[in-house]
Amino acid sequence: MGVKYSNKINKIRTFALSLVFIGFGIMYVGLLFKETMWLMSIFMILGLLSVTLSTVVYFWIGMLSTKTIKVVCPNCDKPTKLLGRVDACMHCNEPLTLDKDLEGKEFDERYNSKRYQKNTKNQK
Repeated sequence: MGVKYSNKINKIRTFALSLVFIGFGIMYVGLLFKETMWLMSIFMILGLLSVTLSTVVYFWIGMLSTKTIKVVCPNCDKPTKLLGRVDACMHCNEPLTLDKDLEGKEFDERYNSKRYQKNTKNQK
């Protein structure tokens, strides 16, 4: 079994969804402290902050998603969005790139980093 890749947009959406569930979990823990009003309030506020942060992350990835490059995956023939120099298909997790310099190279998410891009410019 090879290395499993996943799409960056899907990773961020999964993180935002987990923030919602974590926030609700924190709020439910707060219900255990009904007798201590100040402690219950702290848990409720922390849970609300987690859900609010999730909303901000969802909004941010939605705005970022509108600026991505849309391509058709050569493996599954479904449209997908590429974020960065290398990314994976949203449907089949096939490694994808539009950079001609990276074609044929082993998939590595470090290709998206500024440090890698700066080093390749210096080598040329």
